[in-house]
Amino acid sequence: MCCFFLFIDPPPVQLIVQFLEQASKPSVNEQNQVQPPPDNKRNRILKLLALKVAAHLKWDLDVLEKSLCVPVLNMLLNELLCISKVPPGTKHVDVDLSSLPPTTTMAILLYNRWAIRTIVQSSFPVKQVKPGPPQLSVMNQIQQEKELTENILKVLKEQAADSILVLEAALKLNKDLYVHTIRTLDLLAMEPGMVNGETESSTAGLKISAEEMQCQVCYDLGAVYFQQGSTNAAVYENAKEKFFRTKELISKIGSSSLHCTIDEKRLAGYCQACGVLTSSSNSTSQQSTPYSQIHCCMRSGNYQDLVKIFLEDNLTLSLPVQFRQSVLRELFQKAQQGNDALDEICFRICTCNTVCDVMQGRSIGIQFNQLFLKPNKEKIDFLLEVCSRSINLEHASESLKRKMAAFLKNMCLSLEDLQLVFMISSHELFITLLKDDERKLLIDQMRKRSPRINLCTKPVTSFYDIPASASVNIGQLEHQLILSVDPWRIRQILIELHGMTSERQFWTISSKWEVPNVYGSVILGIKDNLTRDLVYILMAKGLHCSAIKDFVHAKQLFAACLELVTEFSPKLRQVMLNEMLLLDIYTHEAGAGVCGERPPSDLISRVRGYLEMRVPDIPLRQVVAEECVAFLLNWRENEYLTMQVPLLLVQTNPYVKLGQLLAATCKELPGPKENRRTAKDLWEVVVQICSVSNQHKRGNDGRVSLIKHRESTLGIMYRNELISFIKKLREPLVLTTILSLFVKLHNVREDIVNDIAAEHISIWPSTIPNLQSVDFEAVAVTVKELVNYALTINSDNHFWLIIQADIYFATNQYSAALHYYLQAGAVCSDFFNKMVPPDVYTDQVIKRMIKCCSLLNCHTQVAILCQFLREIDYKTAFKALQEQNSHDAMDSYYDYIWDVTILEYLTYLHHKRGETDKRQIAIKAIGQTELNASNPEEVLQLAAQRRKKKFLQAMAKLYF
Repeated sequence: MCCFFLFIDPPPVQLIVQFLEQASKPSVNEQNQVQPPPDNKRNRILKLLALKVAAHLKWDLDVLEKSLCVPVLNMLLNELLCISKVPPGTKHVDVDLSSLPPTTTMAILLYNRWAIRTIVQSSFPVKQVKPGPPQLSVMNQIQQEKELTENILKVLKEQAADSILVLEAALKLNKDLYVHTIRTLDLLAMEPGMVNGETESSTAGLKISAEEMQCQVCYDLGAVYFQQGSTNAAVYENAKEKFFRTKELISKIGSSSLHCTIDEKRLAGYCQACGVLTSSSNSTSQQSTPYSQIHCCMRSGNYQDLVKIFLEDNLTLSLPVQFRQSVLRELFQKAQQGNDALDEICFRICTCNTVCDVMQGRSIGIQFNQLFLKPNKEKIDFLLEVCSRSINLEHASESLKRKMAAFLKNMCLSLEDLQLVFMISSHELFITLLKDDERKLLIDQMRKRSPRINLCTKPVTSFYDIPASASVNIGQLEHQLILSVDPWRIRQILIELHGMTSERQFWTISSKWEVPNVYGSVILGIKDNLTRDLVYILMAKGLHCSAIKDFVHAKQLFAACLELVTEFSPKLRQVMLNEMLLLDIYTHEAGAGVCGERPPSDLISRVRGYLEMRVPDIPLRQVVAEECVAFLLNWRENEYLTMQVPLLLVQTNPYVKLGQLLAATCKELPGPKENRRTAKDLWEVVVQICSVSNQHKRGNDGRVSLIKHRESTLGIMYRNELISFIKKLREPLVLTTILSLFVKLHNVREDIVNDIAAEHISIWPSTIPNLQSVDFEAVAVTVKELVNYALTINSDNHFWLIIQADIYFATNQYSAALHYYLQAGAVCSDFFNKMVPPDVYTDQVIKRMIKCCSLLNCHTQVAILCQFLREIDYKTAFKALQEQNSHDAMDSYYDYIWDVTILEYLTYLHHKRGETDKRQIAIKAIGQTELNASNPEEVLQLAAQRRKKKFLQAMAKLYF
C-alpha cells in the first residue's frame, strides 16, 4: 500500500485523528437506527493508515500525547494491541511477557506506559481555557469528548495496579524488543499465507534496546510512584529508586538516543524532590549512601574524599560499573576544559575502576593504558595501594587471587623500567599471590629482556604457518584485534576467538571497520566463518590505513588478504589486485610524485590494464577508475587517452570520456583556433553536467510556476562528482584548462557585469543555445571551489591568483581582491623588483584595482594607479585627489607619483585649500631632477619604474 500520507500537507498527528474519526463513524441502517461502525475493508484500511502514521513517528508517546486527545490515543493503542495479536479480553498482568513475540510485548508496554502517564497527567492542574462565543455544536462536541475522557480515565485508574505490575515485570526482561514499522504493518495486513512468519521473528520492526526500554519504563514508573506518594509517603522510596535507575541508564545509553527521549531537566527535578521527601524519614542512611556522598564530593570539588569512596567500594563492589564510568567521564570532561589539577584525580579514579574490572573479570579499558603510557614511581605506588586495599587475602577466593596475580604479572611484563618492575615484584601483595617459582621465572625474564631486541620482527615464512596460541580472555583479544595492524597477529587472534566460541561474528565488533557495499556482499557470502571474518577485517583495516596514508601497513594487510583469497575466490583476487593498484597510485602520488618523479612504467601499464579490463562479474569501485584517469592526466599520458584508449571504454566510463576530452583539448591548445573541435565537445559535456531540468507545476491558484531540479541526470555525471574528480588533478595545464572553461561558462550569463579573466578563455564558445537551462549559481560556487583548490596546488600561479581576485571583486570584497591582485603581481616580478608582465597587470586589472581603492576611500592610491594605465586617466585621478576624506597616507604617497601633470594639479589644489605644508611636499616631489621633461625617455621610464616598484611594495605590505 502506498504511504502517500507522509508527504502531504496536514501534520502526521492530524492524519491519525482524521483516519480514526473516519473509521469510527457509526452507521445508520434502513430503519434509521444508529449502528456501531462496520468492520469492512475501508475502515480496516483507515485504521492501518493511522497505525502507519504513528509508526512513522516511531511511537513517540511525547509527540502523540501533545497532539492527540485521550480518546483518540486510546483508540490508536487499542488498534495496535489488536494488530499485534494481543488476545482481546485478556488481562495484561496475566501474560508472560518473555514468551511473547517482541512486537507484541512492545505493544503491551506502550499501552500500559500510556495508561500510567495519562493517570499522572490527569493529576496535574489544568488552566481553564477562556471560552469563545457559544456555539452549540462545538460545545456538544467538547462535552462529549470530556465525558469520554473521564470514562477512559476511570477505567485506567481501576487498572493502574495491573499496569504497574506489567511494567515492573518488563524491567526483568533483558532482551531487545521491536516495535512495528510501516513495513511490518504492511506484512500484517497481508493474507496469512503470504507473511511467512516474518513479523513473528526477533528482527522484525524497529529495534528498541533493552536499556532504552528499561529507561523509559523506569521513568514512567517513577512518575506514577511519585504521584501516589501524596497519599502514601513510603512510595517515594520506590520513586527515588526508579528515577536514580533512569539516570544510570541515561548515562549508559547516552542522552542522544533516538528511541528514548527523557526530559532530563524534569528528571533532575524529580530526583531532587525525592531526595528532599525521603531525607526526613531516613536522613542518616541517606547521607551514608555512596551515591549521595559522591554527588556531594563532585559538587563541592572534594576529590580526595571521592578517591577514598572509590577505594572503599573496591571491597564492597556496590557501585555499578556504568556509574563508575560516568563519574570518570565527567572528571575527564572537566580536566579537558582546562582544570589541570584533575589529571591526577582522573588517574586515581581510573586505577580504582581498572582494579575493580580485573577482580570482576572484565577487560582493562583503553583509558588506563593511555594514562599509564608514562609510568613513574608515584603511579606504581598508588596502583599497588589500590590492589592491596581491594582484596581481602584472608577471605578472597582462589579465582580472585589468580586474577589479581595475573594483573600484577602482566603489569611487570608491560613495563620497560626494571626499577618499576622491582617495585611491583618486591611488594608484599605480589609475594603473597605468586608462588616462588612463578616469581623467579618472571624476574629472570625481565633481566634477560633487552630493549634493543624487537621480538615482533621475527620473519614469517608463510601466512598459513602460524599456530594459534593458548586461549585468552575474549574481551582482551577483541581489544587487541581492534588495535592490531599486523595481518599475522590478526589471524592468530581470530583463530583463538573462534576456538572459544563459534557463535560470534567478529567482523562486527568495531563500527569503524567499513568495507564498500560492492565488496561486502561478496565477502559476507563466504561460508567459512573464520575466513569471512579474516578477509573482511584485513580489507577494512587496509582501507583505513590507506585513508590515513599509512601505506606500509596497508600494503601488508592487502598482500595478506590477496594471498588468502587467491586460494578460493578468483573474483576476490581481482578485487584485491584492483585495491593494491589504487594503493600503489596513492603511495606514488604521496611520495615520489610530490617531487615530480615520474611513476615507473609498470605502474602506468597496470593503470592502463585496469581501464581496459573486461573480466565479467567483478565488483568495481568507481573511485579506482576515477583515480586511474586522474593519474594518467597528472602524468601527461595524453597520447594514450586521446589515441589508444578503447572506444567502448570511452562510451561506458564517464571518467574516461572526460579524461579523453581534457587530454585532447590540452594537446590542441598550441594549435590554430579552427582545430579546437574537442574543446567544443568538452564544453558541451560540462554545460550538460551543469544544466538543470525544468518542470512546470500548476499551483492551487491556477498559476504555472517553474521548478528547477538542481541535480540533472542528463550529463555523464553529477556536478559534485565532476568537482571531486577535478580535485584529484595536479597537472597545471589540465587544471588551467578546466578552470578557464568554468570561468567562461560563468561569464556567459548576460546579467553578469564583472567578468572574470582567465588564461585560454578564448577557446570556448561564447554562447549557449538554452541559457535558462544552466544553473549559474552552481557554476559560480564551482568556480570559487576550483580556484581555491588550484591555489593549494600552486599558490604562485599568477593567472589563478587573478581569477581569485576577480571573484572577490565581483562579490564586493575589495580588500581581499586587492590582496590577490597584488599577490599575482608579486609572484611574477620577484616582489616587484622586476617589471610586472603586461599580460598580468592589464588595463582591466589596473581599473579594478583603482575601483577597489576608491571604494575603500584610499583616493591617493587611486591617483597613483591611474598612472599605470596605457593612457593615464587624468579625469579619475583629479576627481580622486579632490576627495578630502581619504583613508590612506595622502602626502606620504607623493614620492610615488611620476606624472608631472598630476603633481602640478596637487600643487594647485593644496594652494587653493591653503594647505601650505602639503603644497611644499608636492613642490619637492615635482622638483626632482629625474622627472624633468627634458630628460631622455629612458631616464623618465626608469624613474617611473622605480616609483612603481616602491608603490607596489608599499601596497603589498599594507594588504598582505
